Amino acid sequence: MSFTIPDDCRYLDSHEWARRQNGTVRVGISDFAQDELGDVVFVELPAEGDELTQGSDFGVIESIKAVSDLYAPVSGTVHATNEALIDEPELVNDDPFGEGWMLELELDDESELDELLSADEYREQIE
Repeated sequence: MSFTIPDDCRYLDSHEWARRQNGTVRVGISDFAQDELGDVVFVELPAEGDELTQGSDFGVIESIKAVSDLYAPVSGTVHATNEALIDEPELVNDDPFGEGWMLELELDDESELDELLSADEYREQIE
């Protein structure tokens, strides 16, 4: 099966992605991760203003198959969360890099993005 892996994102090996946009970094889970999870039924996200550290867990995603922790690809302050996921967690399955995004962070350290996997490196990891 072929998965969508946008080149403008960086990836954690735990399948979260980070995309720089308008001074913030948007975070979600990859197409591969949502496919592995199956139908997402619940997403728990941090509050705006929460401080996250790269690699620490920031929430939980629950599917009909499993419950998994979500990990911060970069350190920063939560600027926004995707409120739509409260009522429509299936957006993560339908559009993991678009409508299914999870949060936006004000980045603490720009260099942390460079530590993440490139699209090509992530592609190699999941194949």
